[in-house]
Amino acid sequence: MFDCVLPTRLARHGNAFTKYGKINLKNLKFKEDFNPVDEHCDCYTCKNYTKAYIRHLITSNETLGGRLLSIHNIRFLIKLTEELRSAIKENRVMEYREEFINNYTKKES
Repeated sequence: MFDCVLPTRLARHGNAFTKYGKINLKNLKFKEDFNPVDEHCDCYTCKNYTKAYIRHLITSNETLGGRLLSIHNIRFLIKLTEELRSAIKENRVMEYREEFINNYTKKES
């Protein structure tokens, strides 16, 4: 997961990490989804762009789409690391692990 090219390679193909698992913005269901990539994310992409717009960029082969998803994916991994670091300091790694897995493996409504 922490391979140096993973977040950007996935982004170039329209994939984004979210709290509820990986999504592919090329899917038609995102064509009119005017929400951020991840409601729980504080990255530049999620604060300024919608899934529908990024989907348009990706399906039109505009490089901005991959760049915006790269920003998001990298921030997702940084935030994951920050949260894990806090869990280690608070001696609650196993609880954090369980919470992360439960969220990541269930689909967002």
